[in-house]
Amino acid sequence: MGTMSGTVPLSPLVHPERGEMTVEAVLRALADPVRLAIVRQLAATGSEIACGALDVPVTKSTLTHHLSILRQAGVVTGRQDGTTRFNSLRRNDLDALFPGLLDGVLAAPR
Repeated sequence: MGTMSGTVPLSPLVHPERGEMTVEAVLRALADPVRLAIVRQLAATGSEIACGALDVPVTKSTLTHHLSILRQAGVVTGRQDGTTRFNSLRRNDLDALFPGLLDGVLAAPR
């Protein structure tokens, strides 16, 4: 029997496998301006970003919701490091499955 630390474990992050990703889910995820802003920031850095470092005009709980939608669609991947969640763009998977889609979306005027 383990000890109780008084902390609530964070829920596991759900990511679809490459073969489970659909263009419909990706397009739905990218259709929201806040989620598109998140993807633009991740694409601009080319690396992972902590949730708290994303610059979007929403509350922490709303940001969590948007990141969850992006993860479930396969647009981003997340990893946990202590109490911090880091997110990165699944560019390789997106480019392999839907060539040119991400570049086209990112090139669109804001």
